[in-house]
Amino acid sequence: MAGTDASRETGVNGRPPKPQSHRQPGRVGSRLPRAARLLRHADFERVYGHGQRHFARHMTFFFLPGTASGARVGFTVGRVLGGAVERNRIKRRLREATRLQGQRLEAAADVVVNPKKSVLHAEFAEIMQEVGRAFEVISGKLRNSGRKV
Repeated sequence: MAGTDASRETGVNGRPPKPQSHRQPGRVGSRLPRAARLLRHADFERVYGHGQRHFARHMTFFFLPGTASGARVGFTVGRVLGGAVERNRIKRRLREATRLQGQRLEAAADVVVNPKKSVLHAEFAEIMQEVGRAFEVISGKLRNSGRKV
């Protein structure tokens, strides 16, 4: 069957076949690095139990001076914010805003972002601005408290 081999090379309707990889070529290296993420439950508990809070319109930031050389950020998105689709969308938007605004967090700190229900309807530009401003405030609070930055 020569027709089936030809269709594999050209794809459907004469177009080239789609790449098998699920990643887009332009997205390589555009993730929040693993070293910049807060992953362990114990780390989240430590930040909640011993850290300070910064309240913003669409989210609350819990932060604690970190022992690592850089900042680490984690997200808690509870079921009260909606189903899995809504919660995953919130996390994707927060991760991207954190990746883009991460340079504003100058202190070595562990930060947990806890979004409010209003984040579901907020514009991405507003979320980015809020994350950037919060990172500046957190850096300033840690710097002014005499802790190691």
